[in-house]
Order: sequence, then structure tokens, then C-alpha cells
Amino acid sequence: MDLKLDGKIALVTGSSKGIGEAIARGLAREMAIVVVHGRNRGEAERVARDIRALGGQAHAVVGDLTIDDEVKRLVEEAQALAGPIDILINNAGGSGDAEDWTNTRASSWISTFDRNVLAAVRVTTRLLPHMRAARWRRIVNISSLAGLMPPAARPDYSAAKAAMNAMTASMAKAVAADGVTVNTVSPGTIHSERLDARLRDVAGEQGIAGDAPWELIERAVLPMFAAVPVGRVGTLEEIADTISFLVSPRAGYITGTNLRLDGGVLPTI
Repeated sequence: MDLKLDGKIALVTGSSKGIGEAIARGLAREMAIVVVHGRNRGEAERVARDIRALGGQAHAVVGDLTIDDEVKRLVEEAQALAGPIDILINNAGGSGDAEDWTNTRASSWISTFDRNVLAAVRVTTRLLPHMRAARWRRIVNISSLAGLMPPAARPDYSAAKAAMNAMTASMAKAVAADGVTVNTVSPGTIHSERLDARLRDVAGEQGIAGDAPWELIERAVLPMFAAVPVGRVGTLEEIADTISFLVSPRAGYITGTNLRLDGGVLPTI
């Protein structure tokens, strides 16, 4: 299926590694022009170089999304390098220390909201006037299943992701008539280097060789971490493919939704 993204310009925040990197690579495979963002120049340039080496088009920008002046500068730089932004993926964020309700601090909540919610607000409000005037644009906010199924630990992170879900719904209503769609993607358990290492450590405690095939590790250990009905974790490629569709002209009637990539974990529709 041709997603008709050839030449569309996409800014992916927090795309120098992990989920953001996978999204940037996925959009580049669909012929979008990608602006890779990170806080480390070397890492952002590495991803952009790799995309170009595979025949794609990519640029790199850096900046701290918790600082207004840096957001202004990086957005201006991104558009000077690539052109007006058609697609914005608010992926940057993350959680801090593994606090729970015995030791959580207000300062942690402030920091987590700043890096997740307010970072997305800063970038979006810089781009939104132009996006509305252009009459066709796409915004996707990367949330988490934690925003819908909060665990006992890291309450600041779950609350921040829940706020992003509400932000998406509000913004989608505000800009729908202007041809701008706004959606959330909420990943569940996704295969990453950190998850791989953690599951392999537990597998070793169960007498399974650390270098066993991932499918064996996953089958034996995943049920100890999460009851995933499909019986496996998600992949970075599945997130990237989902977002490529959501930001395409083919998904123009989808807005204000929270699309879960959780293998059926959340027992609701």
C-alpha cells in the first residue's frame, strides 16, 4: 500500500534512539523527509546518516525540550533544513527514578511532566499556527499503556501520560476542521535492548541459557512480567508501521483516538 508520504516532512522528537529512532526510520522508508531530534548531537547525526545511507532523506537537530529558547531554535533550524513541518511526532519524554507512593516527590512530578507533557506542548504550539493554515497536517503523541493502566510504581510517569491522552483529545477537537489530525499511540510491552537484557537475566535464574533464542526467552519469561494475550512483546517495527499509517493521507478520518499497541493487555474497547 502506498501511504503517499513521499516528500512529507516529519519532525520526530527524541528520535536518536529507541522508539523514536524506529519511528524516524519507518517514516524514511515511506519516503518522508525526516528531521531526527535528540539532546546528543552525535547520536542524532548517527541516525540521520544511517537513514541517508539507506537511500532516505534525513537531517538532525538537537535541543532540550524543557527550555523554551532551545525549542524555538531547534524548530527554526528543522524548518530551515527541511522545510515546513507536515508531521510532528511528540515522542520525547521518559520517566525518572523508580519512585512509588512511599517516596514519590513533587519535584519528580514537575520534572516528568516537563519532559513529557510540556515538551510536547512547547513544540506543538510552535508549529500549530502554520499547520492549521496549511489545511493538512498530522500530529501523533506517544503515550504509554501506563497512562491507561497505571502501576503502583512511577505514578508521576503514569499521570503524565494520562495528561498527554487528554491533551490529544482536546487538541484534536480544536484543529479537526483545519485538516489537522491529532492522535495518541500507547505502546505496551515493546522489545528493546533493556527489556531483552532484563528477560534474559530472569531466564538465567530459571536455568535457561542467556544466549537462547529470543522466542524461547519470551515464551518462558514474559508471563512473569505481563499477561499479554498474543503471547509475545511488540516490536519497534510495529510501532513505526502504525505511525506511518496514522500520519498518512489514508488515515484522514482518524483523529482524537488513542491507539493501543499492547497485544490485547487492556481488557476494554
